[in-house]
Amino acid sequence: MTKAKFFEQNGAVCGFLIEGHSTREAEDDEGRALCAAVSSAAYMAANTVTEVAGDSAAVEVSDGRMFFKVENPGEVTKAVLGGLKLHLSELSKQYGKRLKIITEV
Repeated sequence: MTKAKFFEQNGAVCGFLIEGHSTREAEDDEGRALCAAVSSAAYMAANTVTEVAGDSAAVEVSDGRMFFKVENPGEVTKAVLGGLKLHLSELSKQYGKRLKIITEV
């Protein structure tokens, strides 16, 4: 199971921690597709925040794990990270046994 924990500050998303894999077995095409969707969305959000919006972030990436947190998020960053949370929340409705969303305030 993939778990996506979102960190909130003053009512806005300021970061996330995504851990785990959504596949159950080697030939699990649905799980691999979900993993790819989650990874792609997370990288797009992180790159948009740092390279387009210009906010600096603490970042740690390893196999099956991505930590990303902005200490002083600007409005664009808040919107991008809020969009990521919405996107993954919608995916979790479809793939609830494979993707869990957690919010930490």
